[in-house]
Amino acid sequence: MKDLGALMQQAQAMQQRLQDAQARMADSTAEGTSGGGLVTVALKGPGEITAVRIDDSLMVPGEADILGDLIQAAHADAKRRLDEINNALMREAAGPMAGMNIPGMPKLF
Repeated sequence: MKDLGALMQQAQAMQQRLQDAQARMADSTAEGTSGGGLVTVALKGPGEITAVRIDDSLMVPGEADILGDLIQAAHADAKRRLDEINNALMREAAGPMAGMNIPGMPKLF
């Protein structure tokens, strides 16, 4: 029974670390750029856009499609970076259980 108690304590500690990581993920931020820095998109938490910066040189009539493509590319770049940050937070929280494949349990990063 002593081993079971220790296992339960470890599980509770991991659960707390995962909750802490989720709170940190909600506050994590990332920026993505495209067009050599002409467009920047900032994201927070699960992917909420907090800022879009567009260089004045892109504000040309008839170039809306290009601008739209650059915004999408900057968003994709920011989302990839944010996902990397959030995955690292979850791997850190999962500790030695990260990457384990236990039947019937979801894989922890």
